Amino acid sequence: MTTEIRIDALLPGEMATRAELVGVRKAEMAFLTMFALAVLAGAFIALGAIFSTTVLAGGILVKDAQGATVLLTGLPYGLNRMFAGLVFCLGLILVVVGGAELFTGNNLIAMAWASGKVSSAALLRNWVIVYIGNFVGSIGTVIIMFFSKQYTFSSGAIGLTALNIATSKVQLGFVQAIALGIMCNALVCLAVWMCFSARSTTDKILAIIFPIAAFVAAGFEHSVANMYFIPMGLVIKQFAAPDFWKVIGKTPADFSALTWQAFFVNNLLPVTIGNIIGGAILVAAVYWLIFLRPRKSEQT
Repeated sequence: MTTEIRIDALLPGEMATRAELVGVRKAEMAFLTMFALAVLAGAFIALGAIFSTTVLAGGILVKDAQGATVLLTGLPYGLNRMFAGLVFCLGLILVVVGGAELFTGNNLIAMAWASGKVSSAALLRNWVIVYIGNFVGSIGTVIIMFFSKQYTFSSGAIGLTALNIATSKVQLGFVQAIALGIMCNALVCLAVWMCFSARSTTDKILAIIFPIAAFVAAGFEHSVANMYFIPMGLVIKQFAAPDFWKVIGKTPADFSALTWQAFFVNNLLPVTIGNIIGGAILVAAVYWLIFLRPRKSEQT
């Protein structure tokens, strides 16, 4: 009798079983381990956001016809966004390969919950602890980056880019932010889902690149990434030295829409709601329904 040696990727049905087992393991994790890994994930996603901001800032500051300072990149919008998305992939690669707990990816625990292998209390416990840990990791990275004064590089172009990104995010409509959050986490969870088929680190990285690059390029909204993007803009607005404002030809008043209240109410709340819908329903629930739901033939 021969034993088959299999080196190809797992098939979708097998991926669903693996996702369910991973969900149980994540839900049962000890508090300190879960929180520490969540802090790491927040920092990892922030690193991807830093990389993306730096790439988007590639250009020169010039004055327009009205005398306002603008950033010229020299690249078409689509290409500029594509490069920003490709480098942002660093964040999820660090989470998946390095090992960390990310709220948006953990929406897939809903598969184990739907199968009755994870209780509602355990599911919510994981989501709350990981969400808070992600926030702590993101804000910690914001503080370090502010003191690094990296936002002053390229004659303040990086800081101006960070301010523009943050301002645009808090000006989204509530329903619009939910919709953008849905699309974002559908892609994030599909990236994580495909990683369940991986046999190697290379497989995981390749599975991550296109879905994550797509959501960034398309302008979708990721709650954990926004825990870095928006607070970074807020901290620059509130604490940057006068020399920085002089160099970029702006004042804090030019970013009046950028406030902590706008961050939490206009962006983080609706985007989080959208992320849960996109990840837990459009990906986790759909794949559970296809592969893991009880079959009548199996119950008779």
